[in-house]
Amino acid sequence: MHQPLPAIPTSRPLIRRFWISARGFWLEDTRRKAWLLTLGLIVLIFIQIAFQYRMNIWSRDIFNALEKKDGDAVSTQALIFVPLVVTMVALAIIAVYGRMTIQRKWRAWLTNHLVGKWLANGRYYQLDLVTGDHQNPEGRIGEDARIATDAPVDFVVGIFSAAVTAVTFVGVLWIVGGDLTLGTRAAPIVIPGYLVIAAVLYAVITSAAVILVARRFVAVSERVNQSEAEFRYALTRVRENGESIALLGGEKEERAGLRQGLGAVILQWRNLCHQHMRYTLVSNVHWLLAPVVPLILCAPKYVAGTMTLGEVMQAAAAFVQVQSAFNWLLDNYPRLAGWAASARRVGSLLVSIDHLEAAGTPGASRAITRTEHEGSAFRLQNLSVELDDGTVVVKDADVIIQPGERVLLVGESGTGKTTLTRAIAGLWPWGQGNIAIPNGAKMVLMPQRPYIPLGTLRRAATYPLSPADAPNDTVRELMATVGLGYLVEHLDEEAPWNRTLSGGECQRLAFVRLLLHQPDIVVMDEATSALDPPSQEYLMKLVAERLPHTAIVSIAHRPELEAFHHRKLVFERRPGGSRMIDDSILLPPPIGLLARIVAWLRRFGTATA
Repeated sequence: MHQPLPAIPTSRPLIRRFWISARGFWLEDTRRKAWLLTLGLIVLIFIQIAFQYRMNIWSRDIFNALEKKDGDAVSTQALIFVPLVVTMVALAIIAVYGRMTIQRKWRAWLTNHLVGKWLANGRYYQLDLVTGDHQNPEGRIGEDARIATDAPVDFVVGIFSAAVTAVTFVGVLWIVGGDLTLGTRAAPIVIPGYLVIAAVLYAVITSAAVILVARRFVAVSERVNQSEAEFRYALTRVRENGESIALLGGEKEERAGLRQGLGAVILQWRNLCHQHMRYTLVSNVHWLLAPVVPLILCAPKYVAGTMTLGEVMQAAAAFVQVQSAFNWLLDNYPRLAGWAASARRVGSLLVSIDHLEAAGTPGASRAITRTEHEGSAFRLQNLSVELDDGTVVVKDADVIIQPGERVLLVGESGTGKTTLTRAIAGLWPWGQGNIAIPNGAKMVLMPQRPYIPLGTLRRAATYPLSPADAPNDTVRELMATVGLGYLVEHLDEEAPWNRTLSGGECQRLAFVRLLLHQPDIVVMDEATSALDPPSQEYLMKLVAERLPHTAIVSIAHRPELEAFHHRKLVFERRPGGSRMIDDSILLPPPIGLLARIVAWLRRFGTATA
């Protein structure tokens, strides 16, 4: 059942949450390298602007030489041009390397940070249990994290370059353009720095036009990203469940679903196309007018002889540079919108993980606590398991399980047995009470569908251990022992084993892992459901023989499994949450009998009270 997280904040808080994590690249263990790259890029920008200014001077000198028909001066300027161009190209190449290096390393840092938070304490699993704006986390961690780190570097470099360029070339416009005198000799009107005033007014008009016609860019871009992520997820689901779809003949239905998802993607791209059309209208008009406006403004002074041709061309070039700086928003608005959408998606994922972390923090309201103690028993102390909205699933479970005991949980569907096992394994944080585990005890959860990782069969057999950490002879012997000896020769082959192995083979492989890892506590959730009865009996006896001191908590619906357990805990659905109504001895072991008697007396006393 999906349950709601607290309301997700809107745009600004989400972007702020993104920055809280993303700025760690400059504040944590990578800060020295990050600041070195950043400062180096800033110095490089200043050097580039200095050479742009020198190119502006060259433009003035070459046109003045052409106006005077001075061949020697033209030749001199031609010789100067070559090293200027070579140097500027080299600086541009170095700037690209520095900028993309920062982007690459920042993305690596942020992606590792997101993956770490996503994988910690089963958050990747818990996100599937609650609703909220965190769908397709793999897309947010992969694609959105890339966009969210690439674009800000380009934006900061662009804004900083624009600011330095504006200051430099506004000075050029002020000095070269000088004052413009209008009116009559008797009543002259002097406009100081008229080219600067014209440049500022022109930039304000064009920027306002962009904001007006493309103000929905951010919202539309976010919907495009979301629809693309959902369509990719749907395609991945078809690939991962290809066998079931093929056996059921579901291709027609899957095609209809994919067609619907693609239709949503195309619709959002159509909306984005309309935004780009509006933006293109303003940007094209701007870039057609920008080179012409300064020529028209300088024409009166050139005709009057107070400005040379070189100065006119220098002013025109400076005007274009100032427009490029002032209209940075105009040029980058579409990408800024795309970045904001991706940053919000990453931020909303972080907010959802934050809520889960807060729910699982010891001492938080409605959070199950987990403690370690010096004893050998595994205990559930007044444990209530709840959904995220506060609905009680299991109420006041109180159980003591000694080492070597095998306990079977039974009850009709919907009594919360699986949810209880998830809480025992530490994957379910919501509820009250305490789970007390012996110091240093290792716990393993065996679900109905074992996870088969990518790679070799050996990796699947030793997971989560590295294949290098498991002795080859041990792995081969265990494979043969559980009935997978015919696969031993394929241990080092890479194949899609999750699709190649049958359900029963996957469950046998889970028993290989169990015997290899030898945990202190095992939680089995229908871990033998795909096995035939003789195989189930063999493997359960094998576990009892090989792991005599391991405590086992099982969920199973097959009555024959009672023969392999010492106790049976019966749960019954009641108003306010399922309760444990019986703790029956199935096969009394020589251990734990006194502990069970104490537990019965405690429950009896509670009931009579």
